[in-house]
Amino acid sequence: MEWIYEPWPWYVAGPLIAAVMFLLLLMGRQFGMSSNLRTMCTMCGADAKADFFKFDWKAQRWNLLVVIGAAVGGFIAANFLTRDPAVNINPETVQNLQNLGFQSAGAAYLPDELFSLDALMNIKSLAVLLVGGILIGFGARYAGGCTSGHAISGLSNLQLPSLIAVAGFFIGGMVMIYLIFPLIF
Repeated sequence: MEWIYEPWPWYVAGPLIAAVMFLLLLMGRQFGMSSNLRTMCTMCGADAKADFFKFDWKAQRWNLLVVIGAAVGGFIAANFLTRDPAVNINPETVQNLQNLGFQSAGAAYLPDELFSLDALMNIKSLAVLLVGGILIGFGARYAGGCTSGHAISGLSNLQLPSLIAVAGFFIGGMVMIYLIFPLIF
């Protein structure tokens, strides 16, 4: 069990990801998490309200297993396969986050200042989560997929739009962290 507690090296994780992508290509399927939102909305009847949701959702049921597997796997990893919930990040980053008011930085995977039950009572934290969630959801659909879909699936298919999207994700992340985030906190 000791090996499972440690991060897997690139020469193990990389080929495993590549093997999964190769199998999906052989089966004519594409990996992506944000497309599951469209599938779930269609299953709930959104196709009666908007043409975007009019498609054969039953052909995408297999991809819902990816979401379920990610949720179950994340729960198992967080609750049974994690010795220490602290995130091993650069001490300078921890100090910068603590200067911005995130005292739990480096001590917890998710900062309590944003993700605890008390944060839901704080209008600023709630607004940040709500606006961020909407922007991420809209951005994923506008970009034709989420970061995992473009970075893993799109790049493995050698799609130029995915390369542009991934570059945009990184640039957007840098702008957020270095310019916008300090202004909010």
